[in-house]
Amino acid sequence: MDKSLNTAGSNGQAADRILTDVASELASDMAPVKGAASSPAGAASAAVQTPSTLLDATPQQAGTQTLLRGLAILEAAAAGVRDLRTFGAALGTTRSTTHRLVSSLVQARYLRQVQGGYLLGPKLIELGAVSLEQMPLSTVARPHLERLAEATRDTIHLGVREGGDVLYIDKISGTRGLEMRSRVGHRMPLAWTGIGKALMLDLSPSAWEALWDAARRNPDHADLVPTPYTRDTFLDKMTSYATAGHTFDLEENEPSIRCVAAPVRDASGLIVAALSVASTIPYMPTERMHELVSVIQREARAISEELGWRAPQPTTRRIKR
Repeated sequence: MDKSLNTAGSNGQAADRILTDVASELASDMAPVKGAASSPAGAASAAVQTPSTLLDATPQQAGTQTLLRGLAILEAAAAGVRDLRTFGAALGTTRSTTHRLVSSLVQARYLRQVQGGYLLGPKLIELGAVSLEQMPLSTVARPHLERLAEATRDTIHLGVREGGDVLYIDKISGTRGLEMRSRVGHRMPLAWTGIGKALMLDLSPSAWEALWDAARRNPDHADLVPTPYTRDTFLDKMTSYATAGHTFDLEENEPSIRCVAAPVRDASGLIVAALSVASTIPYMPTERMHELVSVIQREARAISEELGWRAPQPTTRRIKR
């Protein structure tokens, strides 16, 4: 990793040169493609879920348009696109233009060519690691996550809100020989997870209800186990959680997995993250879940204090004389 990061500067310069060269080369044929949906490529693109609205913007200059198309290719690759034809269908570009863009990304190590197509490249791993290191929250929270992992031997998560989802930004696997499907960069509906519900504690009941409904309607999460309770039960539980300052996951996200979660606040008092302790039912009976509440709240408060949060001071009543 260190060796890769030491070469980041030279690789970045190479990438800049490549993008400049491609922009100049494609300036003549990079005009926005109109009516792509009526062509064979356009018909194919209808089946491709382009994960970005980068190309929906107004027409750009050639260099900017090339950059946006390159980014769109990376996002399409992240969504599962593997071959040039489907890349071109998603972008509305000709085969030659698509090939030149993809080749440039391969040369700059943003993509890698394998048997059967293209995958995201090692350059993105390097940049992702640097991005995490530059996020103060991850840096501040890590020692507390490690302390929590050592004390419980369970899986520890740190997550932030991204729209209606929780995005996992750190994870320490437990030492009991168990593994969960969660991973750094993974998203799950807020209303379906203990850590997500911890991120929702300050929201209004109407917002809780909206996030519950959104999670149930989301086709990306159709494989999730149906929650064992109704909307009204969910709202009642959220009211209790908001009062207590912690949340539980009682197998709503993953069969046989339970967790205890608590929010992390910044200097303004807003919830900016949450952390959770998770394990299987044999290691997470109801009694232990309640015992872990104070443990996880202590570490959540410690992270919050390092981010500038201060616990509200009790107001003292002045007695008139």
